[in-house]
Amino acid sequence: MSNNFDLCSLMNLEPLFTLSIIPDNYIMPIEQARKVLKIEAQSILGMIKKLGPEFEKAIDIILKSKGRVILTGMGKSGLIARKISATLNSTGTPSLFLHPGEAIHGDLGMVTHDDVVLAISNSGQTAEINTILPILNNMGSNIISFTGGLESPMAMISDVVIDVGVKREACPLGLAPTASTTAALAMGDALAVVLLNRRSFNEDDFKKFHPGGSLGERLSISVSEIMLTGGKLPLVLAGSKVQSAIEEINAKGLGAAFIIDKDQMLAGIITDGDLRRALIKGKNILEMNVEEIMSPSPKTIDENKSAAEALELMELKAITHLAILNRSKRIKGIVHLHDLLGREEFKVNGGFHSTKRAYR
Repeated sequence: MSNNFDLCSLMNLEPLFTLSIIPDNYIMPIEQARKVLKIEAQSILGMIKKLGPEFEKAIDIILKSKGRVILTGMGKSGLIARKISATLNSTGTPSLFLHPGEAIHGDLGMVTHDDVVLAISNSGQTAEINTILPILNNMGSNIISFTGGLESPMAMISDVVIDVGVKREACPLGLAPTASTTAALAMGDALAVVLLNRRSFNEDDFKKFHPGGSLGERLSISVSEIMLTGGKLPLVLAGSKVQSAIEEINAKGLGAAFIIDKDQMLAGIITDGDLRRALIKGKNILEMNVEEIMSPSPKTIDENKSAAEALELMELKAITHLAILNRSKRIKGIVHLHDLLGREEFKVNGGFHSTKRAYR
């Protein structure tokens, strides 16, 4: 009889049991889960003794800033940055997430010198982040870092370095970010809550940002009440030279110009980022036609949509401008991200609407 003879297979029967070899280092699931939770709890507790002057300095920088907090991070740290940004937004501190990879290709136009940048990287060696931070530093933005790499390039260029380093990851291989991301997230929550208290942000303010799960009363007004119209619109006729677009961008101060045809139909948009990309390619942009560097098919939103919906679309598409068209698809207005996320007030049809109750 062959050694490969299998009676169960021959009789088309299922075996009564399967013999498996349990490795020597096997850990029971519950025991392993407890170990993970213990490591992550210890990583958070380890943050307590690291709090000090640097944390207080970060709070002061953010409170004194006239802009927003721009969160940035790659991979798992990027996901943590997005969550911290969401927490800041819902507790009275205007914030945005900036993907460092996209930032290299033009999205740095989202950041102004009034903004504070909060970069997250456990090692401080993330190439994409260390590429954009010197540029942001030259723009005049203050930089705060959450990192365990206190001697890293990211730490060296930062105005404030908050140590979120952990002794070990919960991952047994020490590879998957686990305890380190938990520690960074907890530090972000601590930052948001302290800012909330310093702003005297109360329950009524919180409800404004969370009625029925929406962004809040502050963003519940319609786009038509916020959009800029008429002479405030940055418009350039198709066929014009790029120089005309630059002059219009500079004159209207919105960081972009819409390209329209003779019938006021929207053809494209030129942003500060488009201009930078063209210059990097070594092009003589002043002699070029606007069509050569514009981005076609700009994102638009209906004027009857809410400001919250406009903000959601901008964050989803990582853009700072939305065009508003009338029923004939002609350009009618523009909404800028800064008008949605202004700290003290935001524009309403060219005027201002106070939000000081929520942003003391």
